[in-house]
Formats: sequence, C-alpha cells, structure tokens
Amino acid sequence: MTSILATVIVLGVLIFVHELGHFWAAKLVDVEVERFSIGFGPKLWGFRWGETEYALSAIPLGGYVKMAGMEDEVMEHLEGGSDEERVPGPRDFDAKSVGARAFIISAGVVMNLIFAFVGYTAVVAGWGRPVLQTQRVGAVQAQQLPAGAEALADIPAGARVVRVGDRTVQNWGDIQRDLSRAEPGPLIVETANPSRSIRITVPDGQEARDRMASALQSWVDPVISDVVPGSPAEKGGVEAGDRILSVDGDTVPTWYDFVAMIRARPNQEARLGLQRDGTSLVRVVTPNAVTQQDPTTGESDTIGQIGVVPRTDQVVYQAVPLGRAIALGAQETWSSAAFILAFLRDLVTGHVSPRSVGSIVTIGQASGEFFARGIVPFVRFMALFSINLAVLNLLPIPVLDGGHLLFLGIEGVRGRAVSVEQRMRWSQVGFFIILGLMLWALSNDVLRLFGM
Repeated sequence: MTSILATVIVLGVLIFVHELGHFWAAKLVDVEVERFSIGFGPKLWGFRWGETEYALSAIPLGGYVKMAGMEDEVMEHLEGGSDEERVPGPRDFDAKSVGARAFIISAGVVMNLIFAFVGYTAVVAGWGRPVLQTQRVGAVQAQQLPAGAEALADIPAGARVVRVGDRTVQNWGDIQRDLSRAEPGPLIVETANPSRSIRITVPDGQEARDRMASALQSWVDPVISDVVPGSPAEKGGVEAGDRILSVDGDTVPTWYDFVAMIRARPNQEARLGLQRDGTSLVRVVTPNAVTQQDPTTGESDTIGQIGVVPRTDQVVYQAVPLGRAIALGAQETWSSAAFILAFLRDLVTGHVSPRSVGSIVTIGQASGEFFARGIVPFVRFMALFSINLAVLNLLPIPVLDGGHLLFLGIEGVRGRAVSVEQRMRWSQVGFFIILGLMLWALSNDVLRLFGM
C-alpha cells in the first residue's frame, strides 16, 4: 500500500508539474486550451472552468494539454475525442509563430527541471548538505594534488583525519570544507590510527584548493548496497548486502581496491569471494568492457564494470547558507541530467544492458523504498525522477515533446510546416515506438520478479 501511495504522489505531482508548464506557456502566448488532463483515455472525473475542461483520466501514465488547432490523431483516439470539423481561429496553436509554439512545447520540460532544482535546493536549505559521518581516508588521488600538497598522498588508507590546521573535524564534510577554505600557506593535517602530522603548503587559487580537497576520498567498505538490474553482477548471482572479500584470490581491503581490480578485467572472468549472512561463497562474473575518457588527459581507456553500488557510512546534514544551497541545487540538477544522458548513451552503445531499463513496476518499488526512508530521500528521488522525465521527453520521438520540437525545427528551416497528414502518420509511428518501449521495460520487470 505504501508503494502504491508513493507512486501516485510521484507520478501525480510530476505529471501535473509538466503539464502545468505547457498550460501556462499556452496562456502566455494566448492559445486556447480546451482540456488539461492528468492521465489518458476516458475521463473519470472533471469540471469546466472558463474555456478549459480539467480532467482525471483512466490511464495514469502521463497527461496532456489539448490546445485548439493542435492536430493529433493519436491523442484523439486516446482521449475518446470526436472527429468534428472545426473552424481555424487566431488562438489556435498552429496559428502561432514557430518560436511561440516551441516555447509552449518546451515549457513542460523546463518546469520539470525547475521542480528538480527547487527540490534539491529546498532539501539543502532546509536540512543541510548531506555529508558522510566518517573521518577515515579511503584513498588519495595523488595525480590531482597541486604543488605543495603532495604530502597528503602519504596518508594511508584507513587513517582518520582529526584536525585540519587549528580546526577539529567531526565528519567528511568538515574535512572537505576546511581544506578548500584554508588560507594559502603552511598547513598541518593531523591523523589518528596511525598518528601523523602532515605539513603541506595550501595553494593560492580556489580551483587548486578544491582539487586538493577532492583528492582525498572517504573510506568505503567493500559492501554492496545495490545491484544494477541486468548487469554482470546480477547475472553472476551477486546480491545487495554481500561483502567482497577477494577478487581472483587477492584480498579486497576497501571499495577502491575492488573497483581497481574490476576495472583491470574488462571482458575477463573474475572470481569474487563474498561473505553473505555469515557464509563465505564464490561467484563468477565477467565485467563489461566500457570505454571512458580521462577528463584530465582526454585519452580513452577501456575498463571493466559489473554494475554494483557501494554501501556508504551514515549521512549527517551540514548547514549551509541560502546562496550556497542555491548553487548546490543547480549543481546537482546539472549533474543528475548529465548522469541520465550518459546512461542513455551507454544504453544505445551497448555499454549498459537493456535489462537495466524498468517500467512502472520499478518506479513503484523505488518510490516506496524512498518514501519509507523519509522526506529528504523522497524529495531527492522525486527531483531525480523529474529530471529523468524531462530528458526522456526531449527524445526526438513523435508524440513526445522532442518529436514536436523536431517538427518545428523542420518548419523553421524550410519555411513551411510539415503537413498535418505527415505529422499524424509519424505520431502513430511514435506511439507504437513508445508502446514497444513500455512493453520492453515491463517485460524486464516481469523477468526480474521471476528471477530470470
């Protein structure tokens, strides 16, 4: 029941936000809106206010804003509309300029991105920035340390940072903050277990200080939190909660060691020694070969990946000023969009298994899990899912916003609109593409439910 309620909230809110963007934009450029519907198909409930009918419809997998003069045969069938002839008017969608129509079509996506930005920002402003409770260092990326800070590479894995300069640190956020905000010049970083005093020279530039701070990576135990559906790990029988003990007989002290071992084995069989519920066992996986580009050198390299997510330490929330919260909200919105785009790229190029795509079943499960974790994780999940909807809606498939923008782009280039007949024909093709993708995603969920 919790999952159903959470799914209704997630889909209801995000569909409403998306369609509200189209609605507001249409009103701003004086286009007549005939219907604002949450859901497709036959109307279950509704009312009329002014010229617009507001409705809840039977198929809760989307929504639409029906505008006067916007010919869409597929939508007519879905909503049970009539085929009555109507007289074109100056407030018709197709009577407006290409720019005005593009503004209306893109407004839904923009609203989803704004919702995500507001959600991320509100969480950080209201609760604080999530940081790890740990003070233990898991690894140091020596290659990104600026001149004068090279001694930080001597911090051994597992050591606990206790002071940065004259400040005692309590969590990983303190460590990152104090290193990035340290005054240029000499600085002592103290650790425990083992006890050491490391002397460095803090660089002048903020970019160099940020690079120095991010070179230190927090300790992460080699324990799996989640397994990506359809990944080599799932196929090999690896499960969430497994602790990784070894790879091909080599001991795995930290998550970073495990990642390095897997990265070195693209398309090569690897025997994982695991501990599960107090029992030792072995699972065999074959990491996917993934090509990635080094952001520093620009060189490409092929690495191995098996599709697992680490379990991190307890998170605490560190208060930040409103201005910083806004900046962090924008940063997370951008990084989430980039992550989703990278996933789609890897899906198309075969670097991500098609089995990893889920349907409404996966959405329901995730919604229920995050809802149970509390308001902060749930709002963050809704923000991420809102960005996901925005990105997917921009795909150049007819019936999606991206398909409509493609038609407008063609019209803008050649100076005349794509004919109504052609738009209808391509919209029917797009409808069947979307239907096929939905069935494909649903089949993945069914196979996972049966352990296949």
